[in-house]
Amino acid sequence: MVKSIMPVLAFVLSAATVQAQDTLEVQGTTPDLYVTHAVKKGETFYSLGRAYGLPPKEIAAKNNLAFDQGLQLGQHVRIPLTGANFSQAGDVGAPSYRPVYHRVAEKETLYRISVNYNKVALDNVRHWNNLNGDGLKKDSYVIVGWVKGNGSSAVLAANTPAPAPAPVVKQTPAPVSAQPAPKPQETVKQDSNVSTPAPVASKPVTTPPPTPTAPAPAPSSTPPVTVASDASFEQLYQQQVGNGKGVTTEKGPGSWFKSNAGPGKYYALHNTAARGTIIKVTNPLNGRAIYAKVLDAIPQLKTNANLILKLSDAAMSALGTNETKFYCELSYDD
Repeated sequence: MVKSIMPVLAFVLSAATVQAQDTLEVQGTTPDLYVTHAVKKGETFYSLGRAYGLPPKEIAAKNNLAFDQGLQLGQHVRIPLTGANFSQAGDVGAPSYRPVYHRVAEKETLYRISVNYNKVALDNVRHWNNLNGDGLKKDSYVIVGWVKGNGSSAVLAANTPAPAPAPVVKQTPAPVSAQPAPKPQETVKQDSNVSTPAPVASKPVTTPPPTPTAPAPAPSSTPPVTVASDASFEQLYQQQVGNGKGVTTEKGPGSWFKSNAGPGKYYALHNTAARGTIIKVTNPLNGRAIYAKVLDAIPQLKTNANLILKLSDAAMSALGTNETKFYCELSYDD
C-alpha cells in the first residue's frame, strides 16, 4: 500500500514545483531578505552563484550546507538579497538584473511596503510598476527591487501559493548603450546580450486556433485597425522592425494576465522575444491590432501550454474580444 502511494505523492510534489515557477518573490524581513530556489537536475552551488550574482560559498553558508557535498534535486535553497546582488536604485533595468516582487496583502499600503523592504523610495516603486498613485490591489505583485544575474531557474518558496501567472506590469529604462537611438522614457530593447533569436522550430507557428469556431485570418486586403492609444509603442515597433534584421511572425493561441496598466498601455509575456521588444498583436477575426511591450517569458505552467503569448487584460477591449483564449497573429523584430 505504501509503495503504491509513493509514486502519487512524487507526482503531486512535482506538479506543485512546476506551478510555482513564476516570479521571484521576496521573503524574510529587512535586512535579511531572500528568495527561494528549488534545485533542478545538474545545478550546483557554482551555477546558482552565476544565476544570482553571489559567491557560491556564501549561498552554502546562508543555508548551513556543506559546500563540498553539493546540492540535491528538489532541495529548496535560500538566496540572500544583499548589497552585492540586490539593487533598489531608480535606474535599474539592465538585462543583467531580474525583478523581485512582493505579493500585496489585504489593506497593505505602498508606504508599508517601502518600510518593509529597506525603505525603498516610493517614487522608484511607482516607476517600476507604472503606478500613478498609492492604491494597491490584494494579491497583486509589486516590484520592490532587482536581483543581479539571470535567475532563470528561480521558483517561489514551497509554502507560498502559486500566484496568478502575471506580475504587475513594469516600465524599466535600459542603458543608453542598449538603445539604437536616443529615446526618452521608453526602452527599445532591455536585453542587449540577446542578439540571436530562439530557433524557429521552437515557435508554435502552426498551432491551430483554441476553439473549433475560430475562422481563418482575415484576408490581406483588409488592413488591421490599430487601436492602441499610446503611439510611443507603435513608434518603437516601427523603429525596431526597420533596423534591417527582419521580422518574425507567429500564429496561434494567446491568453491574458491581470495588470494595473491603464488603457492604451499594453504588455506581453513571450518565450522568445527579448524583454523590451515591441510585439504587434492582431486579432484576425476583426482586423484590430495593438502594440505591446514584452516584460518576461510565459510562466511554465500547465495552463499556459501551447500559448504563444500572454497579454495584459487592458487590451481585451482594444482587440475586441473577451474570450479566455483567443487566436492571434504576432509580428516583431527578431
